[in-house]
Amino acid sequence: MTYCIGVRLDRGLVFMSDTRTNAGLDNVSTFRKMHCWEVPGERAITLMTAGNLATTQAVVSLLEERTKAPAERQPTILSAPSMFEVANIVAATLREVISNHDECGQQADNAFNGTLILGGQIADSVTRLFLIYPEGNFIEAGDETPFFQIGETKYGRPILVRAYDPAMTFEAAVKMMLLSFDSTIKANLSVGPPIDLQIYSEGELVLGPSRRFEADDPYFNEISEGWGSALKQAVDSLRDFSLDE
Repeated sequence: MTYCIGVRLDRGLVFMSDTRTNAGLDNVSTFRKMHCWEVPGERAITLMTAGNLATTQAVVSLLEERTKAPAERQPTILSAPSMFEVANIVAATLREVISNHDECGQQADNAFNGTLILGGQIADSVTRLFLIYPEGNFIEAGDETPFFQIGETKYGRPILVRAYDPAMTFEAAVKMMLLSFDSTIKANLSVGPPIDLQIYSEGELVLGPSRRFEADDPYFNEISEGWGSALKQAVDSLRDFSLDE
């Protein structure tokens, strides 16, 4: 299992992913699930992956290899004219990899599935954020759906729903997303650090600040402990239930 979040803000995009993969409690490994490409001044793209590791790694490898042989495969994610076309290329590559496992193609609930979050900006267009499904179709973030989650989504979603504000700063968004990860990590052992962060500022056309939060990161531990204390205080401040009511 994994957990990834992509958030659309007024000022740009924020991506966050864990790095834990497991095939049972005795087989836990760390693999990067966030992948970035850029042509400074022209485009910046970030992709996060969840699902079967062999499938998602094959998708990323194909996307990377095809950027190195553009004459054989046009357009690539580094030459497509829009983020919508980039999403089409990534979706087609995911569908291609999954279908190669079976002549009839695999379905979304099959062991070879994969789900992706794609975001970025290409010159002369706005930032865009997409959620790509195993079947190869996708949806785009908008005002009513300003963030996407993939992987183990249920434990960290309430924090995002309650705290998200499109006008929030990058710093506030990172805090919110780390709290979402903290709730997920505490509820599910299949999600864990290190946690990767990538920020993209609208109009910059170059990747912004990035960071990896290790398990012993001082800031992550600070807000984790603070959030636990704040929740306990909030619960204690509410009126107790009366058995006579």
